[in-house]
Amino acid sequence: MSRPAIIVVYDRGAASGSDIALGIGELADVVFAVAGSSHVAGVRGMLGHLGRVVDLTGDTGTDAAVLRAHAPSAILTFSEPMLVTTSRLAEALGLPFHDSATVRLLTDKAAQRARLREAGADDTACVPLRRAGDWSRAVAEAGLPAIVKPVHGQGSRHTYAVHDAAEGRALVTRLLSVPDPPELVVEELLGGRDTGMVGDYVSVESATGPAGTTHLAVTGKFPLTPPFRESGQFWPALLDPADRAAVLDLTTRAVQALGVRVGLTHTEIKLTGRGPRIIEVNGRLGGHVHELARRACGANLVRLAARLALAKPSAVDELVPSGSVHFQRHGLAPTLAGTFLGVHGAAEVRAMPGVSGYRGFTRVGERLPGGVTTNELDILWGACPDHHTMMRLVEAAAGRLRYEFDFGGTVRVLSGAELLR
Repeated sequence: MSRPAIIVVYDRGAASGSDIALGIGELADVVFAVAGSSHVAGVRGMLGHLGRVVDLTGDTGTDAAVLRAHAPSAILTFSEPMLVTTSRLAEALGLPFHDSATVRLLTDKAAQRARLREAGADDTACVPLRRAGDWSRAVAEAGLPAIVKPVHGQGSRHTYAVHDAAEGRALVTRLLSVPDPPELVVEELLGGRDTGMVGDYVSVESATGPAGTTHLAVTGKFPLTPPFRESGQFWPALLDPADRAAVLDLTTRAVQALGVRVGLTHTEIKLTGRGPRIIEVNGRLGGHVHELARRACGANLVRLAARLALAKPSAVDELVPSGSVHFQRHGLAPTLAGTFLGVHGAAEVRAMPGVSGYRGFTRVGERLPGGVTTNELDILWGACPDHHTMMRLVEAAAGRLRYEFDFGGTVRVLSGAELLR
């Protein structure tokens, strides 16, 4: 019998081309459907060795006709920017994926907040902001302090905390005064409770199929780097049983409210004095979670996503890490634009007890754009016997890594600890 084919609508995301080929290869042939991004241009040759590659034109009818010739049995994506495209192709091909209504709720922050409020899952104030002149009305509804962020996007791009009305007006005026400005929302700023040494938010990885939704894992986070940049995560999260139950209950209600019927979701939740509150629900696997699951539990979440897309019957169980605390920690690019000149101390950090590996993401000579987007320079991973040991290790490692930058002719060396402040 011929093997089934799975279309993977591909761009930069939570799984690399090799992760996808290894995870899906036992189940089906892989057809990479790709758009013309710079990331795809850099890996296209590799993708051609891993599977078939189809170039997308952007016209759903034309693209669906080409993909139909590959007789696909399923379609999925691991890339946030490709969710809408995947939904449209799935509908044209008659394959299960998030439908158009659900994918809008998963990618439009204002629509998502409205639906969660209607369903009684979360009542965080959220006001769309399309013109700078609407600032006074928006802040009157959302209150201060607030968050200003894009309706569409990821990685904390254009995401700012606002504590003063005049400061906020100047900010939104600047953000909306550029060619092709982003759509923005003004949200109530959720105040986190005191969580000690770790971050005051978590994420939940969930799998949804015909049998319903199973929560695979709750991921702990390191404290945010201002304003809202993420610097890493770990399994298991540092939660007591009551908090964990409340987080999972809220996630279930949110996923159901948004109409998710198939696939993996990544839900971010703030831990507040009022209990857990939704930050956002994403309709794909969380970033770097595939590596964490493979190392901590021996699980392959790419393969699980493929099985869900193929509607293959199999039990989906909670992932249980080994007795250690498994972590991933990132160095973050500075908010000031500059050129990356290199990193020092990597060999020293790789030799530290508890560190399993270190890998850089940034090339020497690469121009870094600055700004508040989460831009990961590298990743450090490993395992420790407990959370306290983990925190001591990642703090020590951040102090030993030293990053060199050229800021417009001024060369500076900054430690990882300085970049995370």
